[in-house]
Amino acid sequence: MNGPTVGVVALQGAFALHIDALTDCGTAARAVRLPADLAGCDAVVLPGGESTTMGKLLDTSGLRDPLRERLAAGMPAFGTCAGLILCVTEVLDPVPNDASPFGVVDAVARRNAYGRQVESFETDLAIDAIGPEPFRAVFIRAPVMESVGPGVDVLGWQNDHAVLARQGPVLVGSFHPELTGDRRIHQYFVDLVKESM
Repeated sequence: MNGPTVGVVALQGAFALHIDALTDCGTAARAVRLPADLAGCDAVVLPGGESTTMGKLLDTSGLRDPLRERLAAGMPAFGTCAGLILCVTEVLDPVPNDASPFGVVDAVARRNAYGRQVESFETDLAIDAIGPEPFRAVFIRAPVMESVGPGVDVLGWQNDHAVLARQGPVLVGSFHPELTGDRRIHQYFVDLVKESM
C-alpha cells in the first residue's frame, strides 16, 4: 500500500475502529502497543478511552517517552477524546497522579466537559475543512477546548466550544469520528500526514 503508515495506540478505546477507518482511506494502519511498534510509523492516532487510565498504560507499556520524543520532533498525530487531552498544553481539571500532557497543541482542555456517560450525545457539526455536508459527531464523556493559542486553527465548534482543531501536523477532536461510517475526518488527517512527508 502506497502512502504513509499510521500507528494507532492500541492500549484502550476503539483503536480497531480507527485502524478500519484509516484502511478505508487507503493508507496502511497498524496497532502500536510497545515502543518498537512505532518504528516505521509516519504518524500516530491517540484514540479515546479514559485519559487517566490511558496515561498509566502509556507508562507501563513504555510508550510515553518515545511518543513524547516523536511528537516533539514533529510527528503528525490525531488525538480523539482522551487523545485530545494527551495532546494539549494544559488540562484544567487534573486528577491526582495525572501525567502531564504532550503539549503539541496550544490549547487548554477540560475533561468530561459535557458530563457523565449517560449524558453522551450525537450532533451535526459544520466542518468546512471536510466539505459542505455536516458531520454527525458522537460525544462520549467528551472534553472541550476552553481556549486555544494563536497558532491553532479551530475547524469545528459545538455551541461555544472548540471541538476539532489543528496545529501544524497535529489534529485533535473532542468526539469519536471512528464510531461513524463517515471517513472524511480520517481522510483529512491522512492528507495532512501526506502533506508533512
